Amino acid sequence: MKTQPRQLALALAHPESLTRDDFLSGSSNAGALRLIEAWPDWPDRMIVLIGPEGSGKSHLAAIWAHTAGARLVAAHALEEGTVPAALATGAVVIEDMAPGLFDERALFHLLNLARESGCFALFTARSAPSGWPLRIADLASRLRALPKATVDAPDDGLLRAVLVKLFSDRQVVVDEALIAYLMTRMERSFGAARALVSALDAEALRRKRPLTRTLAAEIFRPS
Repeated sequence: MKTQPRQLALALAHPESLTRDDFLSGSSNAGALRLIEAWPDWPDRMIVLIGPEGSGKSHLAAIWAHTAGARLVAAHALEEGTVPAALATGAVVIEDMAPGLFDERALFHLLNLARESGCFALFTARSAPSGWPLRIADLASRLRALPKATVDAPDDGLLRAVLVKLFSDRQVVVDEALIAYLMTRMERSFGAARALVSALDAEALRRKRPLTRTLAAEIFRPS
């Protein structure tokens, strides 16, 4: 079981760049990235992007939204009355779809209107729609039929590169000893990497000490 850092100070929000130049590619996300970059030559005008929390789905969605001029809408905020506005630019990202956390009628309306008007849509979700208990049978069948791209948890090489970049974004210089130490103790996800870097940076600032393996070991040390 991974050890969690203790007694960490709260960090201020740190802006994260979601551009293509800042996206780190590896075996876990290469297929999904190819599909995003192939737009508008998609196998369908609507695609479902599936992957665990913190795997980079939102970054990929942001890259596509910038290229396609798409609006970004949280799935839980989608309402029937807002569907035409969501599709106004001809492309939309519906983020964080999960069973029971979105209005089925609104989503069904969006699928129909997108088809009728030739709009593109990218949906992000943590699990495949095929396993969702939906009340509207036609919605369930349409979601199951959509092409899907999968983003897996990052491998060690990609996760290492992400850690280095996250520290660099904060203008924090770290050495290989610290990265190697963190790699053996952290959860394998981009989300966990962001949270860990933020917490360690805040704690180093609080203690007024450089961020080293020694300091990280002190922070990780059980109470």
